[in-house]
Amino acid sequence: MRWWLAGFYGVILSLAAGSSAYADSVLRVGHFPNLTHPQPLVGRETGEFEKDAGVKIEWMAFNAGASAMEALLAGELDLAYVGPSPAVNAYVRSKGRVLRVIAGAASGGVALVVRKDMGIRNPADLRGKRVAVPGLGNTQDVALRSWLKANGLDTGDSADSVQVMPVKNPEIFTLFQRKELDAAWVPEPWATRLIQEAGGALFVDERNLWPASKFPATLLVARTDFLAKNRALVKRFVATHVDITEAIIKNPDEAKRIINAELAKLMGKPLPAALLDEAFTRIAATYDPISGALLKSARQAWELRYLPGAQPPDVQPIFDLSLLNEVLRERGKPLVTVTATVKR
Repeated sequence: MRWWLAGFYGVILSLAAGSSAYADSVLRVGHFPNLTHPQPLVGRETGEFEKDAGVKIEWMAFNAGASAMEALLAGELDLAYVGPSPAVNAYVRSKGRVLRVIAGAASGGVALVVRKDMGIRNPADLRGKRVAVPGLGNTQDVALRSWLKANGLDTGDSADSVQVMPVKNPEIFTLFQRKELDAAWVPEPWATRLIQEAGGALFVDERNLWPASKFPATLLVARTDFLAKNRALVKRFVATHVDITEAIIKNPDEAKRIINAELAKLMGKPLPAALLDEAFTRIAATYDPISGALLKSARQAWELRYLPGAQPPDVQPIFDLSLLNEVLRERGKPLVTVTATVKR
């Protein structure tokens, strides 16, 4: 079933080959309406990106990484905030042609939540249970399956296997409330919503699985041809991205207010203050893509056969941090380097 990704990206690459040229009056940027995408939520609400870039920004909200990558590869997006797995998948299947990671965006903010009434107290209790992720082959799916494997649990067809179910985040919430799911590995604010509003309990905070509690939940990626032709524009965008990241870190209460205002527009209503406060404790805004953890995640995706090849693909060239480091150098800040993979 997982090899549907190969056909999917094959179609997308054919679209990318015929994508239209960049219209220099509009910059098209994708993101998710999740708390793990704090910079676009803040910038979309305040207009800072548009003001600093000097062009109109057309924002597009997506609910899944595959959809965002489809739009980027088809030339319908210039930049995108997206999780590591969709970005790596697109990169590998295009043989490194279609995108580059130009900055990080968020670390943390992902958790495994279980139903309180299921009596799940250790990983073995998940045998035979239904566990949801937001999408097949997405970042949370890779994290969940790798964690299950590390704990001696399989995802096959036997009665003792864990049933991993790809379901969109809003539907996960509904099914969880109806007790049609037993657990879910999801990003914020959905993890906290399951805990506070749907009878869930925090079982695994993914930060605890990584060195220094850091892993890339969200990246900023650019379409390769767009980046090559519009480096000055992308640099201005990255500079604003750095500014917003630092503002979120320095003043989280103001950031939460702005983010919630934008979420209210995108989702129809704001998040309750208590929910927002708890969810934010698990998220760290960052412009560092945390490259070692990303490379480890890519290795895990290959081990799960989400990536092709007899050997793990060389993913390290996916990074182009030159513009980010130009911005940091001009501001007298430490540069961001690509590091070797990390143990987990």
